[in-house]
Amino acid sequence: MLIGMLAGWLVGALLGFGLLLYALSSLTWTTAFREAGSSLFTLGFASGARWKLSVLDFVAAATGPVLIALQIAYLPTLYAAYNRREVEVTLLQARAGEPSWGPEILARQWLVDTETALPELYRAWERLASDMGESHSTYPVLLTFRSPRPYRSWLVGLVAVMDAAALQLALDPKSAPPEARLVLRAGFSALRDIARAMRAPFEEDPAPSAPIRLTYAEFDAAVAMLDSTGFRAERTPEEAWPHFRGWRVNYEAVAYELCRRCDAVPSLWTGPRDFPTTPIPPRRPVDRRPDDPPEGV
Repeated sequence: MLIGMLAGWLVGALLGFGLLLYALSSLTWTTAFREAGSSLFTLGFASGARWKLSVLDFVAAATGPVLIALQIAYLPTLYAAYNRREVEVTLLQARAGEPSWGPEILARQWLVDTETALPELYRAWERLASDMGESHSTYPVLLTFRSPRPYRSWLVGLVAVMDAAALQLALDPKSAPPEARLVLRAGFSALRDIARAMRAPFEEDPAPSAPIRLTYAEFDAAVAMLDSTGFRAERTPEEAWPHFRGWRVNYEAVAYELCRRCDAVPSLWTGPRDFPTTPIPPRRPVDRRPDDPPEGV
Protein backbone atom coordinates (compact mmCIF):
# COMPACT_ATOMS: atom_id res chain seq x y z
CA MET A 1 0.00 0.00 0.00
CA LEU A 2 2.90 2.37 0.76
CA ILE A 3 4.53 1.55 -2.58
CA GLY A 4 1.21 2.17 -4.30
CA MET A 5 0.91 5.53 -2.54
CA LEU A 6 4.37 6.58 -3.71
CA ALA A 7 3.63 5.39 -7.25
CA GLY A 8 0.35 7.32 -7.20
CA TRP A 9 2.07 10.55 -6.15
CA LEU A 10 4.77 10.19 -8.84
CA VAL A 11 2.28 9.33 -11.59
CA GLY A 12 0.13 12.29 -10.55
CA ALA A 13 3.13 14.62 -10.69
CA LEU A 14 4.10 13.21 -14.11
CA LEU A 15 0.62 13.83 -15.48
CA GLY A 16 0.48 17.33 -14.01
CA PHE A 17 3.83 18.48 -15.36
CA GLY A 18 3.24 16.77 -18.72
CA LEU A 19 -0.05 18.64 -19.15
CA LEU A 20 1.55 21.94 -18.15
CA LEU A 21 4.41 21.49 -20.64
CA TYR A 22 1.96 20.62 -23.39
CA ALA A 23 -0.28 23.60 -22.60
CA LEU A 24 2.54 26.16 -22.47
CA SER A 25 4.44 25.07 -25.58
CA SER A 26 4.08 23.58 -29.03
CA LEU A 27 5.39 20.20 -27.85
CA THR A 28 3.53 17.07 -28.84
CA TRP A 29 1.90 14.87 -26.22
CA THR A 30 4.69 12.31 -26.28
CA THR A 31 7.45 14.91 -26.18
CA ALA A 32 5.78 16.81 -23.32
CA PHE A 33 5.43 13.73 -21.15
CA ARG A 34 8.92 12.56 -22.08
CA GLU A 35 10.39 15.86 -20.93
CA ALA A 36 8.24 15.83 -17.76
CA GLY A 37 9.49 12.34 -16.87
CA SER A 38 13.08 13.32 -17.63
CA SER A 39 12.85 16.32 -15.29
CA LEU A 40 10.78 14.64 -12.59
CA PHE A 41 13.27 11.82 -12.12
CA THR A 42 16.25 14.21 -12.66
CA LEU A 43 17.52 12.19 -15.62
CA GLY A 44 17.88 15.21 -17.91
CA PHE A 45 17.88 13.30 -21.19
CA ALA A 46 15.05 15.31 -22.76
CA SER A 47 16.08 18.88 -21.93
CA GLY A 48 15.74 21.59 -24.58
CA ALA A 49 16.72 25.20 -25.24
CA ARG A 50 13.27 26.57 -24.42
CA TRP A 51 13.83 29.09 -21.61
CA LYS A 52 10.13 29.63 -20.93
CA LEU A 53 9.82 25.97 -19.91
CA SER A 54 12.91 25.94 -17.70
CA VAL A 55 10.93 26.92 -14.59
CA LEU A 56 8.66 23.92 -15.02
CA ASP A 57 11.65 21.67 -15.63
CA PHE A 58 13.32 22.88 -12.42
CA VAL A 59 10.15 22.44 -10.36
CA ALA A 60 9.61 18.97 -11.78
CA ALA A 61 13.24 18.06 -11.07
CA ALA A 62 12.77 19.08 -7.43
CA THR A 63 9.42 17.34 -7.04
CA GLY A 64 10.63 13.79 -7.70
CA PRO A 65 13.39 13.62 -5.04
CA VAL A 66 11.21 15.48 -2.52
CA LEU A 67 8.39 12.94 -2.88
CA ILE A 68 10.79 10.00 -2.49
CA ALA A 69 12.51 11.64 0.51
CA LEU A 70 9.16 12.27 2.19
CA GLN A 71 8.22 8.62 1.73
CA ILE A 72 11.54 7.47 3.21
CA ALA A 73 11.06 9.80 6.21
CA TYR A 74 7.48 8.55 6.54
CA LEU A 75 8.50 4.93 7.16
CA PRO A 76 10.23 5.32 10.58
CA THR A 77 7.21 7.21 11.93
CA LEU A 78 4.88 4.45 10.77
CA TYR A 79 7.09 1.68 12.10
CA ALA A 80 7.43 3.37 15.51
CA ALA A 81 3.63 3.56 15.85
CA TYR A 82 3.30 -0.04 14.62
CA ASN A 83 5.94 -1.26 17.08
CA ARG A 84 4.31 0.45 20.08
CA ARG A 85 1.01 -1.16 19.14
CA GLU A 86 2.34 -4.66 18.58
CA VAL A 87 4.29 -4.78 21.84
CA GLU A 88 1.07 -4.38 23.85
CA VAL A 89 -0.82 -6.78 21.56
CA THR A 90 1.87 -9.41 22.14
CA LEU A 91 1.80 -8.86 25.91
CA LEU A 92 -1.97 -9.29 25.88
CA GLN A 93 -1.66 -12.78 24.42
CA ALA A 94 -0.74 -14.29 27.80
CA ARG A 95 -3.73 -12.61 29.48
CA ALA A 96 -6.42 -13.01 26.83
CA GLY A 97 -5.39 -15.92 24.63
CA GLU A 98 -5.39 -15.94 20.83
CA PRO A 99 -7.60 -14.53 19.51
CA SER A 100 -8.34 -12.15 22.37
CA TRP A 101 -11.71 -12.20 24.14
CA GLY A 102 -12.88 -9.99 26.99
CA PRO A 103 -14.31 -12.67 29.35
CA GLU A 104 -11.15 -14.72 28.87
CA ILE A 105 -9.06 -11.84 30.24
CA LEU A 106 -11.02 -11.90 33.50
CA ALA A 107 -11.14 -15.70 33.61
CA ARG A 108 -7.38 -16.10 33.33
CA GLN A 109 -6.67 -13.55 36.04
CA TRP A 110 -8.93 -15.36 38.50
CA LEU A 111 -7.61 -18.77 37.51
CA VAL A 112 -4.02 -17.85 38.41
CA ASP A 113 -4.80 -15.28 41.14
CA THR A 114 -3.42 -12.27 39.24
CA GLU A 115 -6.56 -10.13 39.29
CA THR A 116 -4.61 -7.38 41.07
CA ALA A 117 -2.71 -6.86 37.79
CA LEU A 118 -5.86 -5.71 35.97
CA PRO A 119 -5.46 -1.99 36.84
CA GLU A 120 -2.01 -2.00 35.23
CA LEU A 121 -3.44 -3.67 32.12
CA TYR A 122 -6.20 -1.09 31.87
CA ARG A 123 -3.70 1.76 32.29
CA ALA A 124 -1.46 0.38 29.54
CA TRP A 125 -4.36 0.01 27.11
CA GLU A 126 -5.78 3.42 28.02
CA ARG A 127 -2.50 4.97 26.89
CA LEU A 128 -2.28 2.69 23.85
CA ALA A 129 -5.86 3.50 22.82
CA SER A 130 -5.11 7.22 22.95
CA ASP A 131 -1.92 6.63 20.96
CA MET A 132 -3.74 4.57 18.32
CA GLY A 133 -6.58 7.07 18.10
CA GLU A 134 -4.07 9.76 17.17
CA SER A 135 -1.67 7.75 15.00
CA HIS A 136 -4.20 5.58 13.13
CA SER A 137 -6.47 8.50 12.31
CA THR A 138 -3.49 10.61 11.15
CA TYR A 139 -1.92 7.72 9.22
CA PRO A 140 -4.83 5.47 8.13
CA VAL A 141 -2.37 3.23 6.27
CA LEU A 142 -1.50 1.76 9.70
CA LEU A 143 -4.90 0.07 9.66
CA THR A 144 -3.61 -2.25 6.94
CA PHE A 145 -0.48 -3.24 8.92
CA ARG A 146 -1.46 -6.60 10.37
CA SER A 147 0.11 -8.41 13.31
CA PRO A 148 2.78 -10.98 12.40
CA ARG A 149 0.71 -13.78 13.99
CA PRO A 150 -2.60 -14.63 12.27
CA TYR A 151 -4.67 -14.81 15.47
CA ARG A 152 -3.45 -11.48 16.86
CA SER A 153 -5.08 -8.15 16.08
CA TRP A 154 -4.77 -4.73 17.68
CA LEU A 155 -8.45 -4.08 17.03
CA VAL A 156 -9.65 -7.38 18.51
CA GLY A 157 -7.32 -6.81 21.47
CA LEU A 158 -8.75 -3.35 22.15
CA VAL A 159 -12.32 -4.66 21.99
CA ALA A 160 -11.38 -7.51 24.35
CA VAL A 161 -9.88 -5.16 26.95
CA MET A 162 -12.93 -2.89 26.75
CA ASP A 163 -15.28 -5.87 27.11
CA ALA A 164 -13.31 -7.06 30.15
CA ALA A 165 -13.58 -3.63 31.75
CA ALA A 166 -17.30 -3.39 30.95
CA LEU A 167 -17.93 -6.87 32.37
CA GLN A 168 -16.09 -6.11 35.58
CA LEU A 169 -17.94 -2.82 36.05
CA ALA A 170 -21.29 -4.46 35.33
CA LEU A 171 -20.83 -7.59 37.45
CA ASP A 172 -18.77 -6.30 40.37
CA PRO A 173 -18.79 -2.49 40.44
CA LYS A 174 -17.51 -2.16 44.02
CA SER A 175 -14.25 -4.01 43.40
CA ALA A 176 -13.74 -2.83 39.80
CA PRO A 177 -10.74 -0.45 39.60
CA PRO A 178 -11.27 3.13 38.37
CA GLU A 179 -8.93 2.36 35.48
CA ALA A 180 -11.74 0.26 33.97
CA ARG A 181 -13.83 3.36 33.35
CA LEU A 182 -10.84 5.24 31.97
CA VAL A 183 -9.88 2.55 29.45
CA LEU A 184 -13.48 2.36 28.23
CA ARG A 185 -13.60 6.10 27.63
CA ALA A 186 -10.21 6.15 25.92
CA GLY A 187 -11.11 3.06 23.87
CA PHE A 188 -14.37 4.19 22.34
CA SER A 189 -12.97 7.71 21.79
CA ALA A 190 -10.08 6.18 19.81
CA LEU A 191 -12.41 3.96 17.78
CA ARG A 192 -14.56 6.97 16.89
CA ASP A 193 -11.52 9.01 15.82
CA ILE A 194 -10.44 6.16 13.53
CA ALA A 195 -13.99 5.75 12.20
CA ARG A 196 -14.08 9.45 11.28
CA ALA A 197 -10.80 9.07 9.38
CA MET A 198 -12.29 6.09 7.51
CA ARG A 199 -15.62 7.92 6.97
CA ALA A 200 -17.49 5.15 8.78
CA PRO A 201 -20.85 6.33 10.18
CA PHE A 202 -21.63 5.87 13.86
CA GLU A 203 -23.91 7.23 16.56
CA GLU A 204 -22.20 10.04 18.47
CA ASP A 205 -24.19 9.69 21.70
CA PRO A 206 -26.14 6.41 21.85
CA ALA A 207 -28.67 5.92 24.64
CA PRO A 208 -27.61 3.42 27.37
CA SER A 209 -30.83 1.49 26.77
CA ALA A 210 -30.29 1.21 23.01
CA PRO A 211 -30.14 -2.37 21.69
CA ILE A 212 -26.84 -4.07 20.90
CA ARG A 213 -26.06 -7.00 18.63
CA LEU A 214 -24.52 -9.14 21.36
CA THR A 215 -27.29 -11.31 22.80
CA TYR A 216 -28.14 -11.88 26.42
CA ALA A 217 -27.59 -15.62 25.89
CA GLU A 218 -23.96 -14.96 24.87
CA PHE A 219 -23.50 -12.68 27.87
CA ASP A 220 -25.01 -15.24 30.26
CA ALA A 221 -22.77 -18.00 28.91
CA ALA A 222 -19.71 -15.81 29.46
CA VAL A 223 -20.77 -15.05 33.03
CA ALA A 224 -21.26 -18.77 33.70
CA MET A 225 -17.74 -19.41 32.39
CA LEU A 226 -16.40 -16.70 34.72
CA ASP A 227 -18.20 -18.27 37.70
CA SER A 228 -16.42 -21.56 37.02
CA THR A 229 -13.02 -19.84 37.33
CA GLY A 230 -13.67 -18.38 40.78
CA PHE A 231 -14.93 -14.96 39.76
CA ARG A 232 -17.61 -13.96 42.28
CA ALA A 233 -19.98 -11.30 40.99
CA GLU A 234 -21.87 -8.85 43.14
CA ARG A 235 -24.75 -8.78 40.64
CA THR A 236 -26.62 -11.58 38.93
CA PRO A 237 -26.47 -11.79 35.13
CA GLU A 238 -29.98 -10.32 34.90
CA GLU A 239 -28.98 -7.35 37.06
CA ALA A 240 -25.65 -6.82 35.30
CA TRP A 241 -26.95 -7.06 31.72
CA PRO A 242 -28.42 -3.51 31.49
CA HIS A 243 -25.18 -2.05 32.87
CA PHE A 244 -23.01 -4.05 30.49
CA ARG A 245 -25.22 -3.10 27.56
CA GLY A 246 -25.01 0.55 28.62
CA TRP A 247 -21.22 0.41 28.36
CA ARG A 248 -21.01 -1.67 25.19
CA VAL A 249 -23.47 0.43 23.21
CA ASN A 250 -20.78 3.15 23.14
CA TYR A 251 -18.38 1.10 21.06
CA GLU A 252 -20.01 -2.06 19.68
CA ALA A 253 -21.30 -0.69 16.36
CA VAL A 254 -18.13 1.17 15.45
CA ALA A 255 -15.94 -1.75 16.59
CA TYR A 256 -17.91 -4.22 14.46
CA GLU A 257 -17.65 -1.94 11.42
CA LEU A 258 -13.89 -1.44 11.82
CA CYS A 259 -13.34 -5.18 12.37
CA ARG A 260 -15.26 -5.86 9.16
CA ARG A 261 -13.37 -3.26 7.14
CA CYS A 262 -9.96 -4.30 8.48
CA ASP A 263 -10.80 -8.00 8.06
CA ALA A 264 -9.67 -8.70 11.62
CA VAL A 265 -9.44 -12.25 12.92
CA PRO A 266 -13.03 -13.41 13.66
CA SER A 267 -12.83 -13.53 17.43
CA LEU A 268 -15.80 -13.88 19.76
CA TRP A 269 -17.90 -10.75 20.31
CA THR A 270 -16.37 -8.86 17.34
CA GLY A 271 -19.21 -9.13 14.83
CA PRO A 272 -19.48 -10.62 11.33
CA ARG A 273 -17.01 -10.36 8.45
CA ASP A 274 -17.49 -10.02 4.70
CA PHE A 275 -16.68 -13.71 4.23
CA PRO A 276 -18.46 -16.71 5.78
CA THR A 277 -16.71 -17.61 9.02
CA THR A 278 -17.26 -19.01 12.49
CA PRO A 279 -16.05 -17.01 15.53
CA ILE A 280 -12.84 -18.50 16.90
CA PRO A 281 -12.66 -18.98 20.68
CA PRO A 282 -9.34 -18.31 22.45
CA ARG A 283 -7.04 -21.23 23.02
CA ARG A 284 -6.30 -21.76 26.72
CA PRO A 285 -3.11 -23.67 27.62
CA VAL A 286 -3.40 -26.93 29.51
CA ASP A 287 -2.96 -26.56 33.28
CA ARG A 288 -0.03 -28.92 33.91
CA ARG A 289 1.36 -29.56 37.40
CA PRO A 290 4.54 -31.32 38.61
CA ASP A 291 2.56 -34.16 40.18
CA ASP A 292 0.60 -34.96 37.00
CA PRO A 293 1.33 -38.48 35.68
CA PRO A 294 3.17 -38.72 32.35
CA GLU A 295 1.06 -39.09 29.25
CA GLY A 296 0.16 -42.65 28.40
CA VAL A 297 0.45 -43.85 32.01
